[in-house]
Amino acid sequence: MSYETRVLRIAMNGVTGRMGYRQHLVRSILAIRDQGGVTLEDGSTVQVEPILVGRNEARLEAMAARHGVAEWTTEVEKTLEDDSVDIYFDAQVTSRRVAAIQAALDAGKAVYTEKPTAETLEEAVALAALADRLGATVGVVHDKLFLPGLVKLRRLVDEGFFGRILSLRGEFGYWVFEGDHQPAQRPSWNYRAEDGGGMTVDMFCHWNYVLEGILGKVNSVYARAVTHIPQRWDEQGQEYKATADDAAYAIFELEDDVIAQINSSWATRVHRNELVEFQVDGTDGSAVAGLHRCVAQQKVHTPKPVWNPDVEEPQSFRDQWSEVPANDEIDNGFKAQWELFIADLCAGRPHKFDLLSAARGVQLAELGLRSSEEGRRIDIPEIRL
Repeated sequence: MSYETRVLRIAMNGVTGRMGYRQHLVRSILAIRDQGGVTLEDGSTVQVEPILVGRNEARLEAMAARHGVAEWTTEVEKTLEDDSVDIYFDAQVTSRRVAAIQAALDAGKAVYTEKPTAETLEEAVALAALADRLGATVGVVHDKLFLPGLVKLRRLVDEGFFGRILSLRGEFGYWVFEGDHQPAQRPSWNYRAEDGGGMTVDMFCHWNYVLEGILGKVNSVYARAVTHIPQRWDEQGQEYKATADDAAYAIFELEDDVIAQINSSWATRVHRNELVEFQVDGTDGSAVAGLHRCVAQQKVHTPKPVWNPDVEEPQSFRDQWSEVPANDEIDNGFKAQWELFIADLCAGRPHKFDLLSAARGVQLAELGLRSSEEGRRIDIPEIRL
């Protein structure tokens, strides 16, 4: 049986930024376009056609020419009024996101967006409620769940490898140079609270969906957010005061009495295999997953060390773990979720990672900062639309 290929037109706002350009335009939408589209469950194919949206005409024009994209525009409102546009995608700075998504929803577009979806929980919930009321298909980027290491870790959970899961321990971060003698690897706004920066705001929305997606719902948080490096230098070499937290240390209590602790820091030097690693411990086994690799150790293969500070440890503990194979091709995580979202849109079903899921991430960030300010554990209430 042959099918006519359907084309989805996607207005992509914010593709002149690093994440919007590299991961969403080049490695996702253009890759999907160049492979011939997305094959759906019924065997038909849907192709994608990006429209580049932004504020810098010169950059958009050059980018469109470089990648063979037919359309680009700086007129967002006009683009949303175009009935031929199916999806609005947002990778702008967070402060611009709420108004843009609301306008897209009001215009009847499906929406796919980066996170956080809003600067406050109230705004994030309002967006989720609007999408629910309109019956719109919406999706929020949950890229880390599609990373090879976490795909393998999730498979171990699903197959019951751990037995009763006890805990998760996560380490994320690296040294971000201050910008005086060496340029910083991250933009300066990340370290200004007034511009929406901060480790807690940036990463807790990720940790919420990672924990939910692998182990279960987050019930409480106890966090300490700090600014270790008080002075930094911006892209023009000008010194500025860092007003946002550059590290956050947190303990999360999950359903089924699982305890998770995650350290996040831009003021730490890496002594691990990858920039982020998660160790899950259970009664029957343990595993350590990073961006790409995942290693595991069963209970029957667990060594029996004895504490003796007077003798150098004779065992090489890392050599006693086994590599978890992929057993399948694992594509770029951003691209994989784009394909899933497109398939859900074409099938007329909700996307699992929606604006309500994103609101829970914003909620965790808000309560994490509140926990730090008040120095106490805070229970997380259920969000109701």
